[in-house]
Amino acid sequence: MVSAPQKPAKEFENTQSWLESMAKIFAPAEMSVIRTACELAEPIYEGKTELTGTPLLQHALGAASILVGMNLDHETIVATILHAMPRYLNDWATTLQTHFGANVQKLVEGISRMEQIPLFNEARGMKDKDEAARQIESLRKMLLAMVEDIRVVLIKLAERTQTMRCLSGANPAQQRQIAQETRSIFAPLANRLGVWQLKWELEDLSVRYLEPELYKKVAKLLDERRADREQFITTAVFRLKQVLSEAGVSAEVTGRPKHIYSIINKMKRKQVDFSELYDVRAVRILVGDMTRRDEVSGAGVSPSASSRTRLLRSNVSEADDSLVDGIGACYTALGVVHELWPPIDGEFDDYIAHPKSNHYRSLHTAVVGPRGLALEVQIRTHEMHQHSELGVAAHWRYKEGGKSDKHFDEKISWLRQILAWKEELANKGDLQEQFKNNLFHDQVYVLTPQGKVIGLPKGATPVEFAYTLHTDLGHRTRGAKVDGRIVPLNYKLQNGQRVEILTIKQGAPSRDWINPSLGFLQSPRIRAKIRAWFKSQNFDENVAQGRTQLDRELHRLGITAINQEKLAQRLHFNTLEDFLAAIGRNEITQRRIAVAIQEELPTKIIGTGKQKIFRPAAERTSKSDLIVGGVNNLMTRIAKCCNPVRGDAIVGYVTRDRGITIHREDCAFMLRLIESRRDRKLTAQWGE
Repeated sequence: MVSAPQKPAKEFENTQSWLESMAKIFAPAEMSVIRTACELAEPIYEGKTELTGTPLLQHALGAASILVGMNLDHETIVATILHAMPRYLNDWATTLQTHFGANVQKLVEGISRMEQIPLFNEARGMKDKDEAARQIESLRKMLLAMVEDIRVVLIKLAERTQTMRCLSGANPAQQRQIAQETRSIFAPLANRLGVWQLKWELEDLSVRYLEPELYKKVAKLLDERRADREQFITTAVFRLKQVLSEAGVSAEVTGRPKHIYSIINKMKRKQVDFSELYDVRAVRILVGDMTRRDEVSGAGVSPSASSRTRLLRSNVSEADDSLVDGIGACYTALGVVHELWPPIDGEFDDYIAHPKSNHYRSLHTAVVGPRGLALEVQIRTHEMHQHSELGVAAHWRYKEGGKSDKHFDEKISWLRQILAWKEELANKGDLQEQFKNNLFHDQVYVLTPQGKVIGLPKGATPVEFAYTLHTDLGHRTRGAKVDGRIVPLNYKLQNGQRVEILTIKQGAPSRDWINPSLGFLQSPRIRAKIRAWFKSQNFDENVAQGRTQLDRELHRLGITAINQEKLAQRLHFNTLEDFLAAIGRNEITQRRIAVAIQEELPTKIIGTGKQKIFRPAAERTSKSDLIVGGVNNLMTRIAKCCNPVRGDAIVGYVTRDRGITIHREDCAFMLRLIESRRDRKLTAQWGE
């Protein structure tokens, strides 16, 4: 993952001394660009400070130093120096593109867009903790989605880290607000992207201002200066490498002192006192294949570890031999650790034999290490470590908790790999292209006027935004403003925009909204909501019209008694009223009703000669039976929508290619006939 300097960059006296330190790192051509950035920023930033009281240029150079320690390229350093330009220079975009090119201009633009988001306003006022957590998660996703280059997020993380380092200069209210944002938004982002050192520093500094008394207590209980703790880890790592090599175990050993924030969290989570924690200092062993395969149970392996290794070997086929070697090496390393330092009773967890529910696998043990101090040791294979960092057992998800989103987690894993490979990528083409962030572009995140983040599918419109907030708001929508500007209702929303819906007190959706070709809606679910609304309107009127049509059909068929409730169920309606309303809306054809009636009647009634057996009207009517416009023997057909029979008042309608269609005068189709087609309407009557 991305690394950062273990210690804050050294203080610099002035811009010139900072540039001199950078000259040892960057090539002369790159230094020329960085120097130009400082020369441009110096007069513009003069007299301006951050809210911490730190001079703005000093703040920018401090953030840039953090990114230098992370081995970021010179364009990122230049953009960090110039990140505040949009606040103070009207033609900043043109100026930056002219002097530094499109890449730097786009990075600064991305930073400016992020700074316009009110990060914590909405979530801070929420009483419902679950809703607040969902809001914060949406904010994190939005910050990732709205940047086209992931370096923008790294710049923002470095800039926030520099702010936190100087936060003592802000007033108490500002300290708490910024610390809360940092702990809720920025530290988790750093965690997800694998920027460990920034994540740890952001967490420690945030808890320093949010829980100052507890922070001071734990800091005092650590009983050591930070440098002493780091020296302890260095000694333990060196000794472990030495004894593992002697035991024939190929392994990488890394470690760090546990940070104050994680100590406080563990004390709260386990509800234990500081004295009961054994992982204040921790190392991790990543093992490879055994150098000598026949020495899995050799010197330094405890009996329990050896027997467990043999049991695992007996349960794994020869095809999995390399996996067994890796697992065997884990238990061999465990034995070596326990031979070197005595284990602490009750502090061993075997997540290889018994993986966690998220498939996390590792060996965890605690020992009495050098100087008699407790030390946690984690042992796993490289494959297990890869899975824990980038797979479903991702450490960031475990640490943050919350509901898993598989699709989002996969994107985060890919981003972390991109950042881990950045040093290779830097030598293989345009960094702007390599760091381009398309992973989160299937969603768009916008803001309500109150600052709440709403996630929508890409291509969403103000209509979908309104319906997402509330169905009734969607129905009453008549217009929309985006960032204070009136836009069409089929406008495609962009990340980070603030959307305001203009409504009327009583309103109805437009039928245009459900027309796919007009582009008002992407979501089938919202389209279904609108269709349901139209179905619910004029319900009583539709029921009455449907009852009239059903009675007419029963009369035509000579049916005097039938269970209409059962007839409705036969056609899959829950209630008779729903069935009648569907008839009134012409959603059910006359033929379908007639067939259902026949199926519902007892066989003996259908079979009697006295009953009128249903036949389609077209079979019983000849051309000579009809007089259209005073003429008979014309090419006519009976309309299926209303199926008129002799005795009904009828009318003719001239079709384009099927002659004249005969409708009932009260047919819904004829009643809805638009003005431009009324000249096709002809008088008609039944012949003698």
